[in-house]
Amino acid sequence: MTMLAVVGVLVVIAGGLGAVSLFQGPRISQVKVDPAEAIQVSGSRVILTANQSLQQIDESQVTVEPAVPFTVDAAGRSIGIRFTVPLDDATDYTVSVAGVTGEGGGPASDLRTSFSTPASEVFLLNRSDEDDSIFRTDLSGEKAVPVFTHARINDYRATATSLVVAVEDDDGSRVLVMDHQGEHVHELTLPGDGYVSSVQVSDRGGLVGYIYSDRTITEDSGRASVLVTQLLSGDDEPRIVEVGGEEASIAEWQFVPDSAAVLFIDFAGTLSLDDRSGDAGAQNMGIAMRLLGVSRGTYTAIVERADQSIVELNLADGAETPLEASDPDYGPATTISPFPGGTLRHIVARDESGLPTGQAMIRVDDDGAAEPIIEVPAGNAILQACPSPSGQYAAVTIAPNLVDNAYDDMLVPLPTTLETHLIDLRSGEELVALTGFDVSWCQMAPAF
Repeated sequence: MTMLAVVGVLVVIAGGLGAVSLFQGPRISQVKVDPAEAIQVSGSRVILTANQSLQQIDESQVTVEPAVPFTVDAAGRSIGIRFTVPLDDATDYTVSVAGVTGEGGGPASDLRTSFSTPASEVFLLNRSDEDDSIFRTDLSGEKAVPVFTHARINDYRATATSLVVAVEDDDGSRVLVMDHQGEHVHELTLPGDGYVSSVQVSDRGGLVGYIYSDRTITEDSGRASVLVTQLLSGDDEPRIVEVGGEEASIAEWQFVPDSAAVLFIDFAGTLSLDDRSGDAGAQNMGIAMRLLGVSRGTYTAIVERADQSIVELNLADGAETPLEASDPDYGPATTISPFPGGTLRHIVARDESGLPTGQAMIRVDDDGAAEPIIEVPAGNAILQACPSPSGQYAAVTIAPNLVDNAYDDMLVPLPTTLETHLIDLRSGEELVALTGFDVSWCQMAPAF
C-alpha cells in the first residue's frame, strides 16, 4: 500500500508539472553572455536556452534595450542574439523575445533576460627620462597602475587578454606578449635582426602584425618596411605579406576589425586586401593615397583615392560611395576615424596664407550632423583621436606647446610631452586629461 501511495503521489506531481508547463509556455532554463567581451569587440552573443524545443523565431520578435543592432540565430531550444557592434560600458541591457511557442504547440510566452556591462578600463603608454611604462586605468584616471616597464617601449597593443609590446634594445626590436598584469611573458620570433613599428592586433584572428625592416639594408640586400603577421601564441613562423608573389614594402596598413584580414597600401600606391586566415593572397582594391580607417562590423573602409576623393569602400564587393561632407561643413579632414554611428574628423583651420590657426576634432553622425568635441589653438597639435569600440567615448591625444616640446629619440619620434583627453561622445563632456598617449582603444600608435 505504501509503495502504491508513493507512485500515486508521483503521478499527481508529474501531471501537475505537465499541466503547469502546458499553461505557462516556454521558459528560460539558461543564459550565456560575456559582458566584458561585449564592450570590446563586435559579434558578442547572448544565448537563451529554453526548457523545450521552440518553433521558428523571427528577428521581429526580439528587442534589445537600449537599442543596438543585432542578428538572430535560433534552433531547437536555443536563441542566439549576436550584437553586430560593441556595447556601451556600465550599462544595463535587456533582451526580450516575444510570443515564443513550443515546437509542439501550446501557449506562447515572452522570454526576457538582463545583464550589466562593466565599466571600461584602458591601457596608456607613458614615456619618461628614465623607464617607459604601460599603465592600466579606469576612465577617471584615479586608479592607474603600471603593468609593464622597460627602458624603451616603442609601441604596444592590447587584446581582450594580452598585451603585445615592441621594445627597443641595442641590437634592434623585440616583440613581447604578456597578460594584462605584465606577467607570463613570451617573445615572438622576428623575421631577422631588425626593427619593428606599427604594431597591430587581430583579437578575432589571434594575430599580431607589424612593419619590419632589417638592421642592415643595402641596394642589393635587406628588407625594408615589409608587413609581417604571426600568431599571438608564437606557435608559428612570421609570414611576410606578398603582392604578386614578391615581398612588398608597405606605406600604411590596418587589420580589418573582427577578422584576420589586412588592408594595406604599398609604396606603389596599390590598395590590397589579404585574408591571413587563408592562402588566397592579396586582392587588388585599386589605387589609393591614404587609408583613413575601417569601420567595425561593416567591412567598410574609408580611403583617399588618387584624385583626392574620400570614399567609403565596401571590402566585400568593391563598391564605393563618396564620403558625405558634414553639416555644417568644416572642410577637408586630415584624418578620419570611424566608429559605430559616425566618424571623428581632424580639421586644421588655416589663414589666407595657409598657416594653421588652430585644430579641432569634429564628431560627425551617420546622418552628417557635426559638432566639435575639442579645439586647440595654434601652437598645439592634435596627434590622434581614437573612439572606444562602441563609440561611447573618444581619446584625443594632444601635443601642447610645440615650440618647447622636444621630440624623443625613439624609432618613431614623438613630442616628449603628450596628454590624452577622454571625452564622453554621448554628452560631449570631457571626463579627464591623462598624461601619456596611445590609449588601447587605438588600432595603431600615433605618428607626427
